[in-house]
Amino acid sequence: MGSGIAQVAAVAGHQVLLFDSAPAAVERGAGAIAANLARMATKGTITEEARAAILGRVTTCTDMAALSEAGLVVEAIVEDLSVKRGLFAALEDIVPEGCILATNTSSISIESIGAKLKRPERLAGLHFFNPAPLMALVEIVRGKATDPAIAATLEATAAAWGKVPVQARSTPGFIVNRVARPFYAEALRVLAEGAASPATLDAVLRESGGFRMGPCELMDLIGHDVNYAVTRSVWDAFHNDPRFQPSLVQRELVEAGWLGRKSGRGFYDYRSGAAAPEPAIAVPNPAPTAVTVAGPLGFAEPLAALIREAGIAVSEEDGPGELRLGSVILAPSDGRLATERAALTGAEVVLFDWALDWTTAATVALAPARQTSAASLAACAGLFQALGKRVAVIDDVPGLIVARTVAMLANEAADALNQGVADGRAIDLAMTKGVNYPIGPLAWGDRVGPALVLRTLDNLARTYGEDRYRASPLLRRCALAGLPLRSVEKDPS
Repeated sequence: MGSGIAQVAAVAGHQVLLFDSAPAAVERGAGAIAANLARMATKGTITEEARAAILGRVTTCTDMAALSEAGLVVEAIVEDLSVKRGLFAALEDIVPEGCILATNTSSISIESIGAKLKRPERLAGLHFFNPAPLMALVEIVRGKATDPAIAATLEATAAAWGKVPVQARSTPGFIVNRVARPFYAEALRVLAEGAASPATLDAVLRESGGFRMGPCELMDLIGHDVNYAVTRSVWDAFHNDPRFQPSLVQRELVEAGWLGRKSGRGFYDYRSGAAAPEPAIAVPNPAPTAVTVAGPLGFAEPLAALIREAGIAVSEEDGPGELRLGSVILAPSDGRLATERAALTGAEVVLFDWALDWTTAATVALAPARQTSAASLAACAGLFQALGKRVAVIDDVPGLIVARTVAMLANEAADALNQGVADGRAIDLAMTKGVNYPIGPLAWGDRVGPALVLRTLDNLARTYGEDRYRASPLLRRCALAGLPLRSVEKDPS
């Protein structure tokens, strides 16, 4: 990470000192920069002259005294508080008065790092995402003592380096590592309940939720040891808040040494000759001849037009917002079990998952109630198949897959906004640029509607009996007032 940040600064035109007390580490860092620039020159991204000029701006050193004229020092060493404190204490005695001290920490509070400094006001977080030369987002993290002018300078610097900077207050996980936890946690919860396979989970979140990667394949890419450690760090920092509780499923993978791609096995088998797992997709079923739209479908309203376009007769009547195929109810998930809804209505019930865009969604998850017959489930599957969608039938798990994930992401983003971690624009920008979400979680919550997000969370909390699914006060206020989440303005300072 350190060499990547150095490369970013050098490409932007700065003279850069690459420091490490270990000569071998400095050589590795300089070699990584040279290799990256050589690849860019080969691809034509930069000219040979530019490559040579950038390399000429990078100087290696193993003596900290060489940093005596630095205007900005970015620390990217081991995530150990005492080690970081020792480094910055030494730097204070070397660098000029006007030098800005920045840490690339992803999990340690800025207050803790700066607590022993003589001038903690010039310390801030400058959190890059890996690999630093390629990832757009940089979190500018302010501690309680950080001078606002320092944070503003770092924001302007990151922007000048071609990055997308967002400012955040120093809290556990900052923006991205906090708000992203439910993306992994809800998938792990569904796996723990045996409701769907990793391949099915990933397919639904990619092809219905619009995420670039599913959570299982992403955790395999990150490394389960790393992902689990971040989750533990956030959980510990929030005093074991159930919202961030680590998963036994992931702990078992770590204990087994199944760390993902880097170890050859994780959720998937990456060893030579291993077969690629496939999602559980329903066999083709005949389409129904007629469908009744009972009440407004809200975010699922585009389905009515798609059904008509497929040549299926559509009638309308009053109702709670569901589709009816004869006596069978086909409804969007609101966090309740399909079996509960069937018991309440006396009808056969099948629930369908949320989608980011019904026109482009390629795979839709369905969950039948225990009371629902195979024939009724087949009719519901046939409807979505007639719309050109693949159907993944999963167990009757509350919130299915996309619904529970999006509801929890929107809720965590709302809570970060409510607690002044960052403003709404920064939160959504951080999640789209930092982890490539298709849309910001606050924007997604508004698209679905805060009232439905709240209802989904309340139903999940009631079904599980856990504080894990408690709704943010800000989400509840917006839902009750009929206001979008992004209408809320809070001063994150």
